[in-house]
Amino acid sequence: MSKVPHQKARPRPQNYFIDWKKRESLAEAMIPLIGQMYRRNIHCHIYGQPLINQSVLDIMQAHRFVRAVESNELSEFETFPVLQALTDITDLGSAEIDVGSITLRYEEQGKPAGLSVGEFVRAQMKHLIGSSHKPIDRPQDVVLYGFGRIGRLVARLLIEKTAGGDTLRLRAIVVRKGKGNELAKRASLMRRDSVHGGFQGTIRIDEEHQSFVANGNEVRVIYSEQPHDIDYSAYGIDNAIIVDNTGKWRTKEALEQHLQSKGVAKVLLTAPAKAGVKNIVHGVNHQLLNPDDRLLSASSCTTNAVALMLHSVHRRYGIESGHMETVHAYTNDQNLIDNYHPSPRRGRSAAMNLVLTDTGAARAVGEVLPELRGKLSGHAIRVPVPNVSLAVLKLRLNDRVDASALNEHMRQVALHSSLRRQIGYINSTEIVSSDIVGSREACVIDSVATIANANDCVIYGWYDNEFGYACQVYRLLEELAGVHYPVYPCDD
Repeated sequence: MSKVPHQKARPRPQNYFIDWKKRESLAEAMIPLIGQMYRRNIHCHIYGQPLINQSVLDIMQAHRFVRAVESNELSEFETFPVLQALTDITDLGSAEIDVGSITLRYEEQGKPAGLSVGEFVRAQMKHLIGSSHKPIDRPQDVVLYGFGRIGRLVARLLIEKTAGGDTLRLRAIVVRKGKGNELAKRASLMRRDSVHGGFQGTIRIDEEHQSFVANGNEVRVIYSEQPHDIDYSAYGIDNAIIVDNTGKWRTKEALEQHLQSKGVAKVLLTAPAKAGVKNIVHGVNHQLLNPDDRLLSASSCTTNAVALMLHSVHRRYGIESGHMETVHAYTNDQNLIDNYHPSPRRGRSAAMNLVLTDTGAARAVGEVLPELRGKLSGHAIRVPVPNVSLAVLKLRLNDRVDASALNEHMRQVALHSSLRRQIGYINSTEIVSSDIVGSREACVIDSVATIANANDCVIYGWYDNEFGYACQVYRLLEELAGVHYPVYPCDD
């Protein structure tokens, strides 16, 4: 990991309002530039904060985020010339570009060397200029089997990231036939969400073709009771990746039913799989994927959050043993009011109780991080919130560490490593669970809560167990489809 030196804060403006309006104007001018590059499959970020399809205020908040976690002022006055210079290079290849990191590098390296912004940006992009690299050879069809909480959020991500339409394409959803105005109800659940807010775009219903059209993407609605009896080719779908969101079929034999349907190439399960299917946490063990894998699991939301935290700590300090406690939002398998449930305690009202229950995350972490197998224990407490959970890790390390050193390591991982969009980092004393809703990271380190003494430490990590997990599923989908973007600047 490279470390970008801290820069001095900008001088206090003579007039805050005039300064704001100037920066607001620059943020407005960034939007068409960002969109222009996005349609060329160039994705722009600021320290992992996405700029695509963001409002003026979202873009300004992304700049402010850098000051909060990097102790480093980043202004639209500095990023706009960098973004403009990137846009002026008309033959850039497809890539993920962190505009914020390049801007700060210019302030620390390019400007003192007497380089113009354009000269520095071209030097930074030299390997990308003239590149004919495509993220994928041809568009990849994706089908969502099941359309519940995770399915709808993955659908939002697929539609949001369609870009020029030559990477992942959501072609259909598969659901059981219900009663009433089925198509309109499915589209309405896509359009409105009590936790995550409204869909960013437009949705129209096409009754004749049994589909809905979201931001120009026509998504067929297919009704079926079983995975093996669908002819996807009849809908013009071929070589598809099926994302099974139901959690009903989790063994190798059960998931293979999908492969019996015509037009299916691979299956990705959004739940922990049983023996015979790889459980993958992107950023931890996705290197185990090979082109012959046809069945795959994205494991659970908790396993994704915890494994990334543990992986980051273990590779630096070594973990001797530990216990994980997850304070988890209630889920759909619990009862709204007291009623029978086959699992202990889960029959009690989810909206009224803290419910102590078991978790398979400790065992699952041992699968994705074999070096920690048998070293971890775990419990979960379900709490009366609909979304956002908290992982508390009490670890015994091989090396001694204090809280400031441990936090600095995690901050560097979150900002300057290949995990910078999968692990987040905050240092506010006022963060609560609702502030994490919509987080795209698998986990967000709450640095002010970190405790460390000699070889013992306690680390807290928030995670949006719905959207953050859906983002991990999307990352795994890209790996499974072979979608790869060069990342600039390169930090690892």
